[in-house]
Amino acid sequence: MSVCEFKAYLTQQGFDYIIDAPMDEYTTLKIGGKADILIEPHCVKELCDIISKARQENVSITFIGNGSNLLVLDGGIRGAVIRFGTNMSKTTVEGEVITAQSGILMSRLASVAAENSLKGFEFASGIPGTLGGGIVMNAGAYKGELKDVIIEVTALLPDGTIKVFDKEELDFSYRHSVFTDSDMLVLEAKIKLENGNKEEIKERIKEFSQKRRTTQPLEYPSAGSAFKRPQNGYAAAMIDASGLKGYTVGGAQVSEKHAGFIINKGNATAKDMVKLLKDVQTKVYECFNTMLEPEIIIIGEEN
Repeated sequence: MSVCEFKAYLTQQGFDYIIDAPMDEYTTLKIGGKADILIEPHCVKELCDIISKARQENVSITFIGNGSNLLVLDGGIRGAVIRFGTNMSKTTVEGEVITAQSGILMSRLASVAAENSLKGFEFASGIPGTLGGGIVMNAGAYKGELKDVIIEVTALLPDGTIKVFDKEELDFSYRHSVFTDSDMLVLEAKIKLENGNKEEIKERIKEFSQKRRTTQPLEYPSAGSAFKRPQNGYAAAMIDASGLKGYTVGGAQVSEKHAGFIINKGNATAKDMVKLLKDVQTKVYECFNTMLEPEIIIIGEEN
C-alpha cells in the first residue's frame, strides 16, 4: 500500500493526520526533513487500529513524543510517524497516585502534581519530553529520575496485547528501561508521590527553573544533554576540557554556556549536527580515551 492509499484509509476512518509534515516543527532541535505522513491518535483503540492497518499494508511506522531527544535527518522520514501528544495526555489523581497518559509533557505533569499538593516530581518540571519518552529512557534531572516515582506502566506489546508492568519489571537503570530498544509502546503510567505544601512545591519548581535559565542555553533550540554520562566522569566537563565550547559546524554549535548542550544557532542542518557530534566524540576520545555515547537519537534519511 502506498502512503496515498494509507491516507485514504485514515480519511475514511476520520483520523487526524498531516501529509508531508515538516519534522523541524516536531522536534526541539527545530531540524529535520518532512515525514510522509504524521498521525496523532486520540485513544488507544485508534492507535491500535492505525498500527494494525499500517503493518498489514507494509507501511513503516516511526513513533515519537515531543521530539526532545531526536535529530531527524534532512531527507525526512518515509512511511508514517505516530506522535504521542496532547491527544493522549489525560491525568487522574487519586490520593498520592497520579495516573497519566504517555503523551503528557513532564512539565505539565509537574504542574498537575503541584496543584494537587503532591511533591517528588519537581525534578522533572524542566525536562522537555513527554512522560512516555521519559519512561523509555528513565529521564532524570537534579538527582531525581523517573524510576524514583513510577510504580506501574501500561504498554502495548508488538502482538497488539496490552500488558501492565509493575515496578520490579521495569528494569530501570541510568537512561534505560525495559522499553529501551524494544518495540513496546508506553501508553500510561502510575506515579506515586507524597503529600506536601503546595506553595513549597511551586517554589522548588521555580528554583529549578531559575537554575536552568542560568546554566543552560534555553534561548536556542537543543535536544537537552547531547551525550550520556560516561563511567569515568561527566560529558560536559570532558567536552569543556577538550576546548570545544563554542565549536561550530555550520549552524550547529557546542553551547558556550553549557558544553553538554549542542544547539541550533538558527540555520543548522542535520548534516551539521551529525558532523558536530562526531567531531566532539573524536576530540574527547583523543583527550580522555573515552568514547561518548550520544543521548540524541538520530532517525530518518539523508538527502
